[in-house]
Amino acid sequence: MRGKSAVARARRREQARCAAIMGSKHAARNVELAANLAFKTRMPVTASAATSTVTLTADNKGLCGNEINIQFNYYGTANGEVTPAGLAYTITPMASGATNPTLTAALGNLGNMTFDFIACPYTDATSLGAVQQLLNDQTGRWSWQQQLYGHAFYAYAGTFASQTTLGLTRNNQHETIMGFNGSPTPSWLWAAALCAQVAVSVRADPGVPLQYLPLQGVLPPPVASQFLPSQRETLLYDGIATFTVLQDGTVQTENVITSYQTNAQGVADNSYLEVETMFQLMLEIRTLQAMLTSKYARSKLASNGSKPAAGSNLVTPNTIKADIIALYQERTDAGYTQNADAFAAALVVQKNTVNPNRVDILWPGTPVNQMRTFATLVQFRLQ
Repeated sequence: MRGKSAVARARRREQARCAAIMGSKHAARNVELAANLAFKTRMPVTASAATSTVTLTADNKGLCGNEINIQFNYYGTANGEVTPAGLAYTITPMASGATNPTLTAALGNLGNMTFDFIACPYTDATSLGAVQQLLNDQTGRWSWQQQLYGHAFYAYAGTFASQTTLGLTRNNQHETIMGFNGSPTPSWLWAAALCAQVAVSVRADPGVPLQYLPLQGVLPPPVASQFLPSQRETLLYDGIATFTVLQDGTVQTENVITSYQTNAQGVADNSYLEVETMFQLMLEIRTLQAMLTSKYARSKLASNGSKPAAGSNLVTPNTIKADIIALYQERTDAGYTQNADAFAAALVVQKNTVNPNRVDILWPGTPVNQMRTFATLVQFRLQ
């Protein structure tokens, strides 16, 4: 009996060992499958092979799939990328993508949700129009009724001529379009990278210029496809934001502008040209709102000249005006606004002539500017 028990125990130990081995194999296989799945989810295409042809199908519908770049040896022989001898291939560019999704219903479902940054992959007229309607000044998120604000970022892949064509059809201070040509990185990743860098910068300080920011994960276009300084200057006049490429291939922002170019009368106007201005206004409006709503949320209102007793919770337009001037001085001292004396002289705070429970405020603030250009005249002398 003892001998049989020993054999049984040995057999059970062997079965347990085999089970452990099989378990570890299954675990390894599961890790491998998970890794393969993770890799697949990072790819924008699904591949299939038949005979000597590999067919790539974009995972997403719409025009964006046509931008997926297929090429060999992007970094070239200098970086060890070379086609093996005897291998020949033909690449057919991605095509047949059509009809971007309709954004109107999805944007409408956002309701009063608070957000300040939109990275949009679609630059067709319908999509641009839908986002413009969301953010417009009359009935959208920038209107007096909503006061939610926000800004949209796009990237557009195309030649210099097509960039200017697109830019000249736009005139919207609530959107930024970065133009490029020939980069292996599709436009939606350009838009996401741009939006991410802008978000980090303006959250820290919206007055700091949005130049020299590296666009992470974005590969530069070939040198021959990079826009020349004169072309970039033209693009900036046509509502297209620009970038430069460093010696090591890093793509960085040059001037992040809006597509706003003319006022309602069609006259050239740079009031809303810089993205920084829009985010500065958002911050100052919200700062003023926070002060007014926290300090005067439950106050009684009387005309100027009244002498409220201590603790009466009674305010006058002049009392509110003094607080707004003090707040603006604080903002100036903190480096967000400028010209505090001129602001105090031009500020208007008065009771509404129709609604006695309303105070009308004219806020004539001036955000700080951005240090962008050094214009130097060099006059040398020969000795």
